[in-house]
Formats: sequence, C-alpha cells, structure tokens
Amino acid sequence: MFTGIIETLGIVQEVKKEQDNIHVTIDSSIAGELKIDQSVAHNGICLTVVTIAEGCYTVTAIGETIKKTNLSYWQVGDSVNLERAMKLGDRLDGHIVQGHVDQIGTCVAIQETNGSWFYTFEYDPSFQNITIEKGSITINGVSLTVVDSGTTNFSVAIIPYTYEHTNFKDFMVGTKVNLEFDVIGKYVSRLYSNK
Repeated sequence: MFTGIIETLGIVQEVKKEQDNIHVTIDSSIAGELKIDQSVAHNGICLTVVTIAEGCYTVTAIGETIKKTNLSYWQVGDSVNLERAMKLGDRLDGHIVQGHVDQIGTCVAIQETNGSWFYTFEYDPSFQNITIEKGSITINGVSLTVVDSGTTNFSVAIIPYTYEHTNFKDFMVGTKVNLEFDVIGKYVSRLYSNK
C-alpha cells in the first residue's frame, strides 16, 4: 500500500526486454536504503526490487503489468516518480493507493495559471472507471484531487511543489500516464454495474 506522496525521482538507466518481461534499472538516492524483494511504486506501478548495485536497483515487470501501464514507453534518461510502501502507523497524507494501475491515460491539455498548472487527461471509459469532482485520483503515482470530471476525461490542479518534485514538469500534450482510480469508487462502480 502507498499514499501517493512521492518521495523522490529516479532516472531510468537501462531498459532490457527478456521474453515478455522488461527489466528496468533505476538510479535513485533511495537505492542504498532498499532491500531485495521490497515493493516500490514507480510512476504508480508497484514493482519488486530484484537487484541492488552502486546507487542503482533493478525491478522486473511482467506482460500483464506492461499491457496496463505506460512502462513500455520508458526510455533511458526518463524521470520516474518513486514512493516506498507505507509504514503502519505513519500519517496517510495522500489517499489509499494500491500501486495497481487501472489503465493508461493521455494528457490532452496543460494550462499554466499564475503559479499553478491545470492538466487535463483523457481515458477509455470502456474499463468502467470513474472520477468525481473533489474525489481522489492517482496519476503516475501522485495522489491528486479531481477538479473537473467528465465521462472520458478529468482535470487536476498542480501546485509548484508537486510540479518541481515529480515528473509532471516533463509532461506534454500526448504524454501517456498511469491512472489508478480511487479504490472506493471502483467498488461502488462495480456494485452498480452488477445490478
């Protein structure tokens, strides 16, 4: 479990395909604190640390993860939002984030407004995921509040701190992002769709 509060950024050092899997090596300031078999959220994707060496560590994604996330777009030099798993007893500053990406979204608009930024994202509604205004959404692992909500799109507002300390500053129109919808909303949506 995660909170959606990003600890640090990592830089992709290597992307290696092996059969249906992708091994990604990340250079990060937290590498020396990690342990083999530990879970870390990478742009909101919960991945297991498999090796650690000299300021870097490697994680492996299987085909199912690759299919549902933006991992196949990662390239050497890309920055990745990192968050280690939540500790029991810590404050929950964001919201409950599982690290299980529901689908990919696309950035369709970016608007700077005197010190903050509004980002609009589109997503495929056929997966039956929903957003609501003032509800929670996770974008590339960042816990955010929905400002405007439509059936195929939504907007979020980004403060300068989030802009500077996450990979939001790298987004452009067309950027593919990982979306994890609010877990409570997913249960409610499923209950209604089964009636």
